[in-house]
Amino acid sequence: MSIQKNLETVLENIRYSEKKAGRQENSVKLLAVSKFHPADAVLEAIKAGQCMFGENRVQEAAAKFTEIHRTHPEAELHIIGQLQSNKVKKAVQIANCIESADRIELIKEIEKQCEKINKTIKILLEVHTAEDSKSGFENFDSLVSAVQFIADGNTPHVILNGLMTMAPFTDDEALIRKSFSTVRLYAEQIRTAFPEFTLPVLSMGMSNDYKIAIEEGSTEVRVGTAIFGERNYSE
Repeated sequence: MSIQKNLETVLENIRYSEKKAGRQENSVKLLAVSKFHPADAVLEAIKAGQCMFGENRVQEAAAKFTEIHRTHPEAELHIIGQLQSNKVKKAVQIANCIESADRIELIKEIEKQCEKINKTIKILLEVHTAEDSKSGFENFDSLVSAVQFIADGNTPHVILNGLMTMAPFTDDEALIRKSFSTVRLYAEQIRTAFPEFTLPVLSMGMSNDYKIAIEEGSTEVRVGTAIFGERNYSE
């Protein structure tokens, strides 16, 4: 099947899941995960109407999206992989959003690099809810510390736009659901304690669990293989 047909199928499934969960239509956005796929595949998805893309590795994303942005500057690039401090400079140059902000030191570096080029960037705070994932804020207290750091005015070039998590890789639906519901609860508590942050984005759910994530309040799902097919992992 073509990327266009795959996109149509994924979007139909998202709309169906919204309806089934009693969610408002179009309340869930699709982030097409294009890592390990060539620029031509991204361009085909853009032609089919997709505008948001997720990449794990900054070097790969820079090479790919520098080319893509020449003809399609409207294409949004989100960095979704664990981000090393020495990659932040390039990341903030090319990305619209960093979804994997997982420590205060990284947020400081994002601010530092954004200030240099006078750019504001959206970030999501990554929450650790699964043993499979090694990154993310470990608990609510550490998450609140990061929110407080931003609220105190330390990051004028950083816009806190929401939370992100990866559920455990398991067939146990209860564990998956708990991962997502935990993040939704954290977001509710943060909005109450910090009314200046609306946290409109909850980036939760991938190809194998996004229907559960939508039931639990996700506003953005990250889907790759179902759109682009199996990845080419060769370097």
